[in-house]
Amino acid sequence: MLTERQLEIVLSVVYEYIQTGEPAGSRTISKKYLRGSSPATIRNEMADLEEMSFFYQPHTSAGRLPTSKAYRLYVDSIMQRRRSAPAETERWKKEIRDRRQGVDTILAYVSQLLGKATNCVGVAALSALEEVQIQRVNFVRLGGSTVLVLIVLEGGLVHHANIQLPCELSQDMLDELARKISAVACGHPWGQVRDALFTYVLDGLERVWDTCREALVQMDAILNRRSSRLFVGGAQHILNLPDFQDIGKFQTVLSLLEQEQALADMVERYSIKQGVSVTIGEEISEEMKECSLVLVPASGYGRRTILGLIGPLRMDYEKSISILEAIAEDLDDSLVN
Repeated sequence: MLTERQLEIVLSVVYEYIQTGEPAGSRTISKKYLRGSSPATIRNEMADLEEMSFFYQPHTSAGRLPTSKAYRLYVDSIMQRRRSAPAETERWKKEIRDRRQGVDTILAYVSQLLGKATNCVGVAALSALEEVQIQRVNFVRLGGSTVLVLIVLEGGLVHHANIQLPCELSQDMLDELARKISAVACGHPWGQVRDALFTYVLDGLERVWDTCREALVQMDAILNRRSSRLFVGGAQHILNLPDFQDIGKFQTVLSLLEQEQALADMVERYSIKQGVSVTIGEEISEEMKECSLVLVPASGYGRRTILGLIGPLRMDYEKSISILEAIAEDLDDSLVN
């Protein structure tokens, strides 16, 4: 458990590094952020925080650099704060609205706009299964918290997968959940009923709400797996970042962008939660440990869209999230053909 001062030091070091790209020393933190603490005190705290895997030193005499663990603490902190929309928001929204040339054209443009605005790789994914209608849903208890979900679509196509739930449910409870989902979803496009289901299944199942909600999240992931149309823009902009001057790191990102299916799977995997999703470093994969992925959902007229950014660990998360949220908020009307 971090003390209040240790938390402030972690947040200050991350913020300083995001702003300057330079390792943060105790004197800098004392002078700019924690004026009531001496450099010696902060230096001792930094040593402890390094042992706790929040910092590392590129070499002995240098200041500290944040680890993925420190970035996670920083991101969780800024997610609790209210964010203001960037000054360019209205201009961006107008540019998007002026491009009423079909969904593909709009999303291709949005991915380019996101890349240019952030110097990251902009991503926009559109679910291709939004209009598919569900005929029936079944859950089969396999043992413990493992459940087989069967989703029968219009035309007889069946999707199935084993999913893990937070806690065990009896087969009777699973059957009740399946009945509730089928009653709402049958005969309607998934994109139109998804959000309503999250509220509806709560009725009568309050005590297992978390588990039922997770079942719906997993269903959503199954229906969207390998079905997204993906638009990527602004890969050239990451060359402007010192973080990708290392050709090895740059090639890692380029390699991912060349694997469209792998990229689509990654976006779907980390966008199944409601609201903003930030995945950092090793949370993505060992290959992507120097990168972060920020995703924000948008929806309109039966379409589920994910907007996102792929950038360095030293991403300006607050700015990036604000830009994504601002564009996603106004995207609904733009997606009308």
